[in-house]
Amino acid sequence: MKTRIHLTHPGARCIATVLCALALAGVAQAQTWPAKPMRLINPFAPGGIGDVIARPVLDRLGQVLGQPIVVESHAGANGSIASAVVARAAPDGHTWLLANLGPIAINPVLQPATTGDPLKDFEPITQLVSGPLLLVVRPDYPAANFPALLAHARANKGKLFYGSVGPGSTTHLASELLNLRAGIDIGHVPYKGAAPVITDVIGRQVDMGFVSLALGKPHIDAGRLRGIAVTTLKRASALPDVPAIAEFLPGFEVNPWWGFMAPAGTPRAIVERISAETAKILQVPEVAERLRQAGMEPEGSTPDAFAARIRGDLKQWRDLVKANNITLN
Repeated sequence: MKTRIHLTHPGARCIATVLCALALAGVAQAQTWPAKPMRLINPFAPGGIGDVIARPVLDRLGQVLGQPIVVESHAGANGSIASAVVARAAPDGHTWLLANLGPIAINPVLQPATTGDPLKDFEPITQLVSGPLLLVVRPDYPAANFPALLAHARANKGKLFYGSVGPGSTTHLASELLNLRAGIDIGHVPYKGAAPVITDVIGRQVDMGFVSLALGKPHIDAGRLRGIAVTTLKRASALPDVPAIAEFLPGFEVNPWWGFMAPAGTPRAIVERISAETAKILQVPEVAERLRQAGMEPEGSTPDAFAARIRGDLKQWRDLVKANNITLN
């Protein structure tokens, strides 16, 4: 027999009163926010791609919100240090995380013992940009396009190698996802950075590699590399003639996105305000062009859409790590 609690029941009235009070408190906090300068915690060193992406947005966003936004770099431990700083911060809208695919959706899969649950520790605000990776080969490589590359790999099983910037990196996982989805077997050669990967692709030490669009495009323009495909679902505006892998393997996506997140419990009204104002700024032609010059595609998603992306990425990498038995060793 089920027990029904009516709103006239004293307990129900008490619960309703508490919920109403909490909602009103959140609205009141949002109305007085921001009360002081805000902090954006960058998980990487100053002057890197995170700064390049965030600063054109922050300058305008601070003016709209009425308080400056200061960038603080807390580099180290693959982004875990910065994540911990934000997770422990007061959920009052004055501290945000400059979130990236690696610390948010890859580290929790590869290092679950030392990372938290991003969707429990943080409130997704907005995805700022998408970041296509670019699959490159040398100009005279036997395969000149993506279908030819797959055919070449299948005809030379176990004989081809790709370079990555290291185990657990997006360039490593993109290559392993390609192996899995295409049914090929290209070996892994890890490097300590993208520059030596490019050097050894050009120098014939490895067959191919995924690199950021910003690093790969100048070499393509100079004729030192050939772009085979990008890893975002759509083609990159900076290289419109280079197809997306998804055109041949539907749904294939490796997207090293960047976005804003806040500590769990940050009032929804604040989260939605930051998201909406950021989306407007990303549509400003000058801002969008600066981001595209850095190899990024402006996004400006809603909090719910950003949360859905993170959930999807976590599932994809968990499935891949299990299927290909990937470890950091």
